Amino acid sequence: MKLLIVEDEVLLSKSLSKGLRRLGYAVDCAFDGEEALELLEINEYDLMVLDINIPKINGLDVLKAIRETGSQLRVIILSAKNTVFDKVKGLDCGSNDYLTKPFDFIELEARIRSLLRQKSGLNDAVLRCGQVSMDTSAKKAYFGGVLLDLTKKEYSILQYLLHHPNTVISAEDLIEHVWDSDSDMFSNSFRFHIHSLRKKISDAGSTSGLITTVRGQGYMISAHEEETV
Repeated sequence: MKLLIVEDEVLLSKSLSKGLRRLGYAVDCAFDGEEALELLEINEYDLMVLDINIPKINGLDVLKAIRETGSQLRVIILSAKNTVFDKVKGLDCGSNDYLTKPFDFIELEARIRSLLRQKSGLNDAVLRCGQVSMDTSAKKAYFGGVLLDLTKKEYSILQYLLHHPNTVISAEDLIEHVWDSDSDMFSNSFRFHIHSLRKKISDAGSTSGLITTVRGQGYMISAHEEETV
């Protein structure tokens, strides 16, 4: 899942992005409102963490601008403003959640997971498709109860597919949502991660080709489809 962190405090931004990347998220950072809107125009994000007091264009105006386009992007406001009035104003401007500073990183990540589940219409922290399950709170994935030893990228690819079961996802979309925007991404590297993920699921006992290739379109996770090449 790909996140945009909009925060002008450089140390806090670096800390958040480092912590979230360790958990397998792809993260881009903006340090003012203009940069945030520019990144939102050229990239597709699953969620934005937005400070209100940022230079050039304040956070609420950024939020209003993206809502005026009809965007359903999930947004968590992260602000030192902690009055009820401030929280109501942020929610009325289109924020999905509001967390005040100082905050606990564990709580922020839990709120991120909750909003990402809501985006996909899911209510449980455990994602499932056939015998594959993923505990998004523990950051662990299983096949038939067997723990899968996944790299961060393999975990992120599987997570994105599990958020969209029985849906064909193009390679471009997977790369967009799993890698940071400034990553130097080559198709061979992407195919290697897909191959390795499939092999680990197969080694755990899968015989049905859970992650299928739809020729010319992309990839799909399904409990019943056989792989097509």
